[in-house]
Amino acid sequence: MPTVTYVEADGARHVIDVPVDENVMHGAQYNNVPGILGECGGGCSCATCRCYIDEAWAAKVGGPASDAERDLLIGADGELKPNARLSCQIAMTPELDGLVVHMPEHQF
Repeated sequence: MPTVTYVEADGARHVIDVPVDENVMHGAQYNNVPGILGECGGGCSCATCRCYIDEAWAAKVGGPASDAERDLLIGADGELKPNARLSCQIAMTPELDGLVVHMPEHQF
């Protein structure tokens, strides 16, 4: 099973097994990783699962955010970085084994 390393804003790291086809948000939620809220349940409508893809993984995660995802990221509180994504929109694949995502200080 592929793993994701979730890095909290304070540097705390959580290495979690996330099944193929599951999204990064659910991997965090199902394992009580702080920092990923996902209030809409993964419907790409709230931006409370925002994360920053580690530079080493940016190209492997796939293209840029969709227009809908980008609109939510623009409206989210906090810094809009080029590597910002909604974790609900990143489905795990075997190629993403070892993915590293960083969480913002807060989601609101």
